[in-house]
Amino acid sequence: MENKFFTLKEVELNNNCPECYSREGLQLTFKQRFVENFFYKAITSETAHSLFCKVCETMIFPARWTDDIDRVFEYQQRATPPKPSSFKLKTSSWILMLVLFATLTATTLLFI
Repeated sequence: MENKFFTLKEVELNNNCPECYSREGLQLTFKQRFVENFFYKAITSETAHSLFCKVCETMIFPARWTDDIDRVFEYQQRATPPKPSSFKLKTSSWILMLVLFATLTATTLLFI
């Protein structure tokens, strides 16, 4: 099963970076999990976020966030609702179910 994340929203923040103290370059990214395998593809309700400084090229983890960054993050999180969960069977699943149904029907008719 292959797990992927797709980007819901990217936001440029005007807060100071806790590492290099630059006021430019902080980028907050929200992502949502997308699962795809041979039989189905689905969007889950699981979301992830990351904060990256383009100036010092550092990933800023939540332990290093300031109160200002926390407030902006909470606001942006409320402003970015995740896409609804979905589940879709692929053609291979439908073919497998059709073959199983045909096999069960044939065996049932043989025993009657």
